[in-house]
Amino acid sequence: MEDIMASYTISCSMDEIEKMKKTYQPHLVTPPNGAVFSAKLPGAVITAYHSGKVLFQGKNPSAEWKKWEGQPLNSQNSSKKPERAPHHYLPSVSLFTADHIGSDESGTGDYFGPITVASAYVTKEQIPLLKEIGIADSKKLTDEKIKLLSQQLMQIQIPYALLVLHNEKYNKLQAQGWSQGKMKTMLHHHAIQILLKKIAGSSYDGILIDQFCEPHVYQKHLRSEHATLPAKTFFRTKAEDFSLAVAAASILARVSFINEMDKLSEKVGFPLLKGASKQVDQLAAKIIKNKGITTLQQCAKFHFANTEKAKNYLT
Repeated sequence: MEDIMASYTISCSMDEIEKMKKTYQPHLVTPPNGAVFSAKLPGAVITAYHSGKVLFQGKNPSAEWKKWEGQPLNSQNSSKKPERAPHHYLPSVSLFTADHIGSDESGTGDYFGPITVASAYVTKEQIPLLKEIGIADSKKLTDEKIKLLSQQLMQIQIPYALLVLHNEKYNKLQAQGWSQGKMKTMLHHHAIQILLKKIAGSSYDGILIDQFCEPHVYQKHLRSEHATLPAKTFFRTKAEDFSLAVAAASILARVSFINEMDKLSEKVGFPLLKGASKQVDQLAAKIIKNKGITTLQQCAKFHFANTEKAKNYLT
């Protein structure tokens, strides 16, 4: 008997599609004609087209489809309709105007550079000031604006914790079988634990993590390392658009990533590029030629497809 295949379709802006492409960078495969990208995961194949249509297919694509919170334009499933109910870890809207912790990461879709994770604690009294100075999702800001805002966050003395997973450690964990999702989970967990110790005695109504995987998967990663989810922890996709604590964390994580990229650029002797483009492939080849494969391993996420693509430029 053949497996029943499900298919969900959503419509996205090109900015959203580019974000999706970065998220699925480790899983990218050759896309069909007319597609921006195609990614293959266990149980799901995601294909995004220049028209803005994104197709989720496979034996169990609903988990990936739900991450992007799009309303399906069309869904086909001969056994059941796609699940629409949100998970039980969505925060109440009241959390966004209360004392809370936000946690976000940067660098996950970039071939060069580390993964950085920051957690920040914001009180309800600080929220108007953060709005006034322009705290927002770091993906919507220039590097110069991010640096300025991070300095202002320091002046306001927002309590935070920051962790950097450097490329050598990243590659070692990946070789040991860790997925990027597990790495991010443990980085968020440890950053939050550090911050909770910093603010010991302070009240907070919740901990909000910018969702990058389903909550049950996050908890599975925690259990594998004998850790548990702190009480009052919530998950939401695009949380930085709702929570100024998450937005502040995104800025702190991003400025750390920018600084680490500057250090790596100095190490290799020329500026490294963000993202995972063709130009990044060419730059990886240049590093191999000039500095050797060991240097590349010290500044890149080696399992990304860019490593193999770089070999095409080694002549």
